[in-house]
Amino acid sequence: MVRSASKSDPSRDNIARAYSSPPWWYDIRGLFILTFAYRSTLGRQVRLFGRNIGAHHLEVAIGSGSLLDIILRWRRWKGLPQVRIVGFDYAKPMLVGARQRFADRRGMTLLHADVSSLAFADASFDSANIANAMHCFPDLDGALTEVVRVLKPGGTLAANVLLYPRGPWLLRRIAGRINQWGMRKGILYTPYHHADIRDKLITSGLVMVAEEVCGNAYNVVLRKLPEPV
Repeated sequence: MVRSASKSDPSRDNIARAYSSPPWWYDIRGLFILTFAYRSTLGRQVRLFGRNIGAHHLEVAIGSGSLLDIILRWRRWKGLPQVRIVGFDYAKPMLVGARQRFADRRGMTLLHADVSSLAFADASFDSANIANAMHCFPDLDGALTEVVRVLKPGGTLAANVLLYPRGPWLLRRIAGRINQWGMRKGILYTPYHHADIRDKLITSGLVMVAEEVCGNAYNVVLRKLPEPV
């Protein structure tokens, strides 16, 4: 089954406008948010997502491509095989940055698409990554349904999800202020409670492979169940 792209939706358009910043500013802002809101590290993200790239891979909400670029460099350093990648984003300015970054890369296809209505056939991809984006989706249930649909049976999904602030009071306050700013600006839809997002992921039709809570981030790898015989 192939689905057509969805029509314009106000909540999605608000997010697209929020990500209309130049890619270089998006990257600087993202590093600040990673450090003080997620309370995680770039190295941890690179290892999480870099190990979860199959032969035909889907990069969901690729943004400017800066994180994926680092991940692919890490994979080359590790001697991991080259793969075919389809990346997409709903924010066109971010996609422009990604296309410039990967202009000379073979095996890379970059598209403008809505995660809640993907124009890919069922069981198209060996793996999918959702890096720093799941908490930005206004329709997370629809997004998960579509990502699970386009994964092959046995395919994997790696994702990180922003949690409500945890830990010492000062760190919670800093992260909370950043989250409030992000929601006002439209770059963050909502953080999640750990138990709630874990249940949502499992009920989407995936089984847990690995999980950890690091700072205010919930990092997971899940697998799509094989089709019943």
